Amino acid sequence: MSHKRDKILVIGAGAIGGISAAMMKLKGYDVTVIAKNRETAEKISQSGLRISGIKGDFLVKIAAEHQIRSLTFAPDVVFHATKAYDLEKSLPELLPILHSESRVLSMQNGICEPIFEKIFGAERTIGCIVGWGATMHAPDSLEMSSLGDFVIGTMDGRKDPMLPRIQEMLSSVLPVRISENMLGYLYSKLIVNSAITSLGVITGLPLGKMLSRRKIRRIFVSVMQEAMQVAEALQINVEPYGGRLDYYSFTNGNTLIDHFRRHAVIRIIGFKYRRLYSSGLQSIAKGRPTEIDFLNGYISQMGQEHQIATPVNNLIIELVKKIESGALKSEIKNIHHILKELS
Repeated sequence: MSHKRDKILVIGAGAIGGISAAMMKLKGYDVTVIAKNRETAEKISQSGLRISGIKGDFLVKIAAEHQIRSLTFAPDVVFHATKAYDLEKSLPELLPILHSESRVLSMQNGICEPIFEKIFGAERTIGCIVGWGATMHAPDSLEMSSLGDFVIGTMDGRKDPMLPRIQEMLSSVLPVRISENMLGYLYSKLIVNSAITSLGVITGLPLGKMLSRRKIRRIFVSVMQEAMQVAEALQINVEPYGGRLDYYSFTNGNTLIDHFRRHAVIRIIGFKYRRLYSSGLQSIAKGRPTEIDFLNGYISQMGQEHQIATPVNNLIIELVKKIESGALKSEIKNIHHILKELS
């Protein structure tokens, strides 16, 4: 059964939110977008969103607003696709317009679902992993740069009757899996983002050049090992990243063969995504903050609460904060601060 009469709200007209909104609209869904910038909202309303990339090029006319309070309807499903640091402002504004059966999906990096649950309740909160890539070339010009899928589910594993409807909506974009281990998927992505995104900010290098350096790969491994120690304390069953990178086998063992295997895996990742720059580094280039508090910051905070030492993640947070403030530049020599911790 199709549910194309459902009213869908997408908050955030960036690369992920904008493309998701446009492709659901193309499939006949009733979609409205909230854009942070007034001029962007007006431009989208008047001219539409230009989508390009792997799934083709098209122009999609779609309703857009600048403020949540401007809406005249109660959304059935909300896809929340802003940066994690924008949640504090946007979530309270959303609460008054929801109805009792509304569902809100968190599409942020990191594990932000507990923030959603505090405001909307666990019964209205749906976790979501975005496993594909996109780039914003201009406020109304978005490119899907890599394929992948979505994973959705409740944080407590409940079989919410709305999940198949949401799966159908997001399938307009790419394939969607429903999981009963949402926290395990979220933490899996958080680990790799805590290594790739944050080290990209610190070094200023594209992924290929960054992971071709053995010293950086050592840091990469240390981030993951600390994260898995925290996961054990939290009793999180961490899912393999991308269905392939099994963190348990990756981080276990201390023989020369184990070290060689880990470095080989990381080099393969670096080669596959060699031209990509960290999303955090792109944020720095635009004068915006990173999402470090929701990535390495989560590992550090949970480690502190459960008495698990996370010195490498703590130092990465400190360096990224200095880069955000302008006290440091993104450059390769910053890794020496971390290597001292590992020596």
